[in-house]
Amino acid sequence: MRHDERGAVTAETALALPLLVAVTLGMVWMLTFGVAQMKTTDAAREVARALARGEPTAEAVALAERVAPGSHVQVTARDGTVVVVVTDAVPSPGGVFDGLSGTTRAEAVALAEEVDGEQGEVGG
Repeated sequence: MRHDERGAVTAETALALPLLVAVTLGMVWMLTFGVAQMKTTDAAREVARALARGEPTAEAVALAERVAPGSHVQVTARDGTVVVVVTDAVPSPGGVFDGLSGTTRAEAVALAEEVDGEQGEVGG
């Protein structure tokens, strides 16, 4: 090794390490965001199915709270269908990504099941 290149590897590592940490943190946050989106989608589907079966609204919304804790659930029923919208906030990871908080949103629609030849009542 030549004398004038001493410490070059250390200097390069010191410059690259913060970038690698930032990229890793960003990838973990994107993974967290993806998991949150899957949870809101599952929560919306569960609530829509439960309401379509005729379960009370409070019980159906409690299902969403179990699947996606802290999420907000909006239920609309019209013309024999149930529309459920679930939203959830995803906080930023901090550091250089401090402004990257976001919100996931999922919507599910279900037809109310018929009970003895009549359209089922949604929510109770």
